[in-house]
Amino acid sequence: MIDLCLKNCKLVPENGNCSIGIENGKIVSITKIPPKSEKLIDIKGNPVLPGLIDSHVHFRDPGLTYKEDFKTGSLAAAAGGFTTVMDMPNTKPQTNTKKAFLEKLEIARKKSIVDFKLHAGINDLEQIRPVAELNPASFKIFMDLYDNSFLMEAFKQISKLPQKQIITVHAEDKNITNYCTRMEKNRMIEVPEIYAKARPPVSEVIAVSAVIALGGFYDQKLHICHVSTKKSLQLINHAKISGQNITSEISPHHLFLDNSYFHKCGNFVKTNPPIRDDENKLDMSCLKEIDIIGTDHAPHTVEEKKRNVWESLPGIPNLETALPLLLTRVNENKIGFKDIKRLLCRGPAEIFNLSNKGKIEEGMDADFVILDMKKEYVINPDDFKTKAKYSPFEGFKVKGTPIMTIVRGKVVMENGEFFENKGKLVSEHHKK
Repeated sequence: MIDLCLKNCKLVPENGNCSIGIENGKIVSITKIPPKSEKLIDIKGNPVLPGLIDSHVHFRDPGLTYKEDFKTGSLAAAAGGFTTVMDMPNTKPQTNTKKAFLEKLEIARKKSIVDFKLHAGINDLEQIRPVAELNPASFKIFMDLYDNSFLMEAFKQISKLPQKQIITVHAEDKNITNYCTRMEKNRMIEVPEIYAKARPPVSEVIAVSAVIALGGFYDQKLHICHVSTKKSLQLINHAKISGQNITSEISPHHLFLDNSYFHKCGNFVKTNPPIRDDENKLDMSCLKEIDIIGTDHAPHTVEEKKRNVWESLPGIPNLETALPLLLTRVNENKIGFKDIKRLLCRGPAEIFNLSNKGKIEEGMDADFVILDMKKEYVINPDDFKTKAKYSPFEGFKVKGTPIMTIVRGKVVMENGEFFENKGKLVSEHHKK
């Protein structure tokens, strides 16, 4: 007799009804007839996807927990159907030393109700090798913060590590961003839309071009975060065709919004890189060329967002809106379940080598999100589990939502009710 059986599961897009047997947090059977089990959950024919994987979150823990912490962030993840998250290193202290990395791991183990990995920072080059021994999800480089000499040295050191590592990149050129920001500030016009001109599309395009050159020279695996322009994506895809090991990510706000939302939402839509105009932005038709969706969940307080355009902090909370927005497009026949599985399940698992995640198959972790594709509602930030009670998607009508999230066989969210769980570090090793 096994631990748990989920019966009447509708696997999509196959549309096959089945029962899933779970033992010790793993999938042990996928059958037509429910196996005998200690516990039985009737999924009632609702669609079942692998638990979503978000490779790009900012949980602000430690040091900035008034914005978010690993408990509230992981609750938001579970609410949005995410069973694994990967936290970025720009906390206080930054996760760029062995000591800071171990301290954040302990915080995540104590607080997170979903599984997790941690990205590492590279501010301290001498700490790259000690941190690499702890198997980070990647080394994250914010190109808008460093000169070319530092970037070259970081690539050189990471590429020589005995265990192959991934470099994830925030691609905005430091010199162009600083120059354009200075020019726009001198104009003394403080309207939110000016921010897009302070960090123009060419800043991203030049940074992407530079990092592709660095990655090619040092034979380094690259992942480009939150790609926001068509020309950047063209460069990335050309590098792929040329045989380079490089992948791309898009965030929900760059996918669903354009720069007209500066007028509608003010600084609540402010983020780095900025939302683009129609000439430069990516849209749903580009998804086939994108490798994954990363939410770039970046919470701040409402007060921090309400400051003037230059002092307002960049970042949007996305964990609880990403899947409903995508499911709405599924209901509109603009994308399919196959696309969601590639972009939010299988894709991130393959890029970051999470061999037990991202698929519903025997032997995999029993991570699932169960969907109600008929439920309709209006996005209201007051309902969020994140501490960040704002969203440029406020007022959007959606159809389709997660109603149950299961992490390694443990229900952590059901119809808006949450249950305690000890999230685990996903400890897969990087592969060449």
